[in-house]
Amino acid sequence: MDLNLLRVLDALLQENSVTRAAERLGTSPAAVSRTLARLRRAVGDPLLVRAGQGMVPTPRALELRDEVRALLRGFDNVLRPGAGFDAVHLQRTFTLQATDLLLVGLAGPLTERVHAEAPHVDVVFLPESVEGGPALRQGWVDVELGSLGHLDPEIQTRALARMPLVGIARAGHPLFDRPIDARSFAAADHIGISRLGKRLGPIDSALGELGLRRRVAVVVPSHTGAMMLARETDLVALTLPDWLPDTTAALGLRTFPIPLDLSPLDLGMAWHPRNAGDPGHVWFREHVAASVLESARAGRV
Repeated sequence: MDLNLLRVLDALLQENSVTRAAERLGTSPAAVSRTLARLRRAVGDPLLVRAGQGMVPTPRALELRDEVRALLRGFDNVLRPGAGFDAVHLQRTFTLQATDLLLVGLAGPLTERVHAEAPHVDVVFLPESVEGGPALRQGWVDVELGSLGHLDPEIQTRALARMPLVGIARAGHPLFDRPIDARSFAAADHIGISRLGKRLGPIDSALGELGLRRRVAVVVPSHTGAMMLARETDLVALTLPDWLPDTTAALGLRTFPIPLDLSPLDLGMAWHPRNAGDPGHVWFREHVAASVLESARAGRV
C-alpha cells in the first residue's frame, strides 16, 4: 500500500473528520475525501460513517487505528538519521590517528568514556605514519586528530582547541639560571621532532626575523622520545603547556614559555564524509571531541 494512504488513514482515524484530517495533513478536504474512497475500496470497509453531524469509526477502523500508527512510527524510525542507535549494543572497532603527544594524554580518558557507554567497542590508536595520505579516504583511519593539513578536498573537519607550544628541558638546565629571552633560547641546542627528519619550522622562521639561528642537534620521530632525551641531556624540546604535569615533574623536566611570537597550535579532527551521518561514527567523534576538551582543561594535553 502507498505510504501516503497510510498517513491519510492515520489522520482520519485520529480526527474522525475529513476536514480536520485535511488540516492536519496540510491538504484540501476534497483530496482527503478522494483518498478515503480509495482506502474504503482497498480495505473493503467504510472505515468512517456518518453519525449526525460527525463521523464515527467502524469496528474495523478501530482495529486498524493502533496498527497503522505503529506502522508509520516504524517507517519514520527507519528513515530518521540515527534511528534505533544504542551505543551499549554497538560492536565495532574505531581507528584514531594522532601524534604520541596527544595520545598519551588522550587515550586513557577516551577509552574510559567509550567503554562506559559501549563495552563492546574497541579503539585502535595509530601514529601519524599515514598522515597526509589517503588513510581517511581509503577507510584505514576513522578519525585523524591533531594539527590538520594535507587533507583530501572532500574531508570534513572540526576545530577543537588552540594551544601554544612551550619549551621543555631538564629542571637543572643552565637555561633556567636567568630569564629566558630569544637570544638565550636560540643559543641552546635543540631537539627537532619530525617523522620525516625535518629540521626547520616556524620557530626557525621567527628566530630568523630577529637575526637569530638555533642549532637542531638531534631529530627524533616522537615527542615522547624528545622528552626522554631532554631528561638526560642539555637539549631543549617542545611540548604543549601543562601536558601531563605529574609525569613532567617525575621525569625531572620543566617547561617554559617560548620567547617568540608564534601562532598557537590548532587542534582539530577530520573524517571522511561517507561517515558523516553514521550514528556510531557520530557518537565516537563526539567522545573524541569531549575527551580532547576535557584533557585540555585538566592539563593532560
